[in-house]
Amino acid sequence: MGGNDGEIMTTTTDPSSSSQSQGSAVRGASLLIVLQVASRAVTFVANQLLLRFLTAQLLGVSTQLEVYYLSVLFFARESLRVAIQRQGPMTTTTGESSSKDNKNNDGKNNESARDSQSVVNVGHLALALGLAAAVGLGGAYLKYVDAATAATPHLDTALYIYGLAAVVELLSEPAFVVLQHRLRFGPRAAAESYATLIRCVVTFGAANWAWRRGCDWGALPFALGQLGYGLGLSGVYCGYGWWLASAERFSLFPKQIAQPDQSQSKKSDDKVTSDNNSNSYALGYFYRPTLNLAASMTAQSLVKHILTQGDTFLVSILSNPQAQGVYALANNYGSLLARLVFQPVEESSRNYFSKLLAATTTTTSDDEAKATTSSSNKEKDDIATAAHKNLPPSSSSPSTQALVKARTDLVSILHAYLLLSVLILTLGPFGAPLLVQLIAGPAWASSGAGLVLAQYCLYLPLLALNGIAEAFVSSVAAEADVHRQSLWMAAFSVAFAAAGFVTLRVLDLGAPGLVYANAVNMLGRIAWSGAFIKRYFDRASGGKVRFGWADVVSRGSMGVYIASTAVLWQVLMLCGVSIGGVSTRIFRDLFTVCALALPYVGLV
Repeated sequence: MGGNDGEIMTTTTDPSSSSQSQGSAVRGASLLIVLQVASRAVTFVANQLLLRFLTAQLLGVSTQLEVYYLSVLFFARESLRVAIQRQGPMTTTTGESSSKDNKNNDGKNNESARDSQSVVNVGHLALALGLAAAVGLGGAYLKYVDAATAATPHLDTALYIYGLAAVVELLSEPAFVVLQHRLRFGPRAAAESYATLIRCVVTFGAANWAWRRGCDWGALPFALGQLGYGLGLSGVYCGYGWWLASAERFSLFPKQIAQPDQSQSKKSDDKVTSDNNSNSYALGYFYRPTLNLAASMTAQSLVKHILTQGDTFLVSILSNPQAQGVYALANNYGSLLARLVFQPVEESSRNYFSKLLAATTTTTSDDEAKATTSSSNKEKDDIATAAHKNLPPSSSSPSTQALVKARTDLVSILHAYLLLSVLILTLGPFGAPLLVQLIAGPAWASSGAGLVLAQYCLYLPLLALNGIAEAFVSSVAAEADVHRQSLWMAAFSVAFAAAGFVTLRVLDLGAPGLVYANAVNMLGRIAWSGAFIKRYFDRASGGKVRFGWADVVSRGSMGVYIASTAVLWQVLMLCGVSIGGVSTRIFRDLFTVCALALPYVGLV
């Protein structure tokens, strides 16, 4: 923005473009849900077959290695991905010729290519961060692993393969972020589908081969399957990314965007703006506002990851591999709905709200700009300062229409989650343990997995509400807000650890106590996010648009649901169906739960 004689060029919101973004977000969420259902169905079948070859102890070890793998990926790319999603189109061109170029297709293509190249360059940072995380976390794991886990055959080899799999997957990050930035969800569906199929085939094939030959490979089948997943994912992403790069004339390799001597070739009246453009890129490659926001979110990402994987960390510290395996099985079944539905909706919502609430609506005519040169220069300084902090300038706050739309859509999603939560709370504790006993076998059910899964059903609604609330927060939070959120999340992590110690060591509740500790942590995070969202709408709209949890809850209907739940629970108990117990008449109990659930689902 900016040009000769103090001319200010700002972006005008295009209603059709906004509608297209909303449509892309909705289609993307639908596609990701279908993808998750298909890929998880394949993974679910493969896992059930693997359970015939696994013990609870081996499942616990593989869960620890998976946490290591996920930690490497999280520290390498999480904050970068969120910062890139917040990065808007960069249209800071200078001079009269630049404003003319923006009126033709060549100018738009150049801006689009530079925008994509900036995203790709930042994506390459994930590989360097991943290499450091893989070495550091891997060394720490091998140094502090307990003796029972260290006795697992081929543990070191499996860990190295998991680290290599993480690095291989990070090779696809530049292609992934540019495709995600352009709302290209089709390549992601193809990549994750192929990669999931490869992982299932390799994991089950390796486990079956070792079992037939009487070899104890430990967690090696899981490690090999994860490496196959990374190779398949990188191959598909890089193929799509290469095609997009060729079509739009940017490179998937790091490429310099701003030349250090760029200002020397400009006229004196453009010198200040040119310098600002050069200074917007670190080393001429990386967009500074994106890097600044990513750096600000690093501490938050660390705390968030500890909270996300905190249950596994606590189980590893306070229990043995046998208990870890039982909790891992219950957690995998319990979080199936979260991975199938909640996660795709959260990712698409983050993209959708970021674009909807980043739109600017202020335009300045040439005559007005020329008549107010001094005020225009001040506005340039405000815009440059806001860009440096990755915040919108005061003249480009979201419009009231955009805020109303965002508030309406957020309330609708939360209300839908609440209705789904009613079904989970009512039917889950009775039906889920029976399904575990039927699918995994009575040995796993008698180990306590059914009871843990019944408790997990009470935790799932909190997980759902927190996910969408934090997705909205990450879409609109400024750097100062991110810092405050990091401090609060650190406080919640301390509360979570304290609750976990009390439930696991003092009260000796076992894995169900860990679910209660997670619930305490999640309630705190939901309360903070709700307060932030309320303040955001009040501040951004000047009090015209308000948000409150009361808008999400239909008070009259919720009373009916609560009363109906109490009645249904009492009837199920009278019919002999227990919560989390091992059934001696599993098919009859399943039929009873389904028969009584039908009228209740119809009521909802």
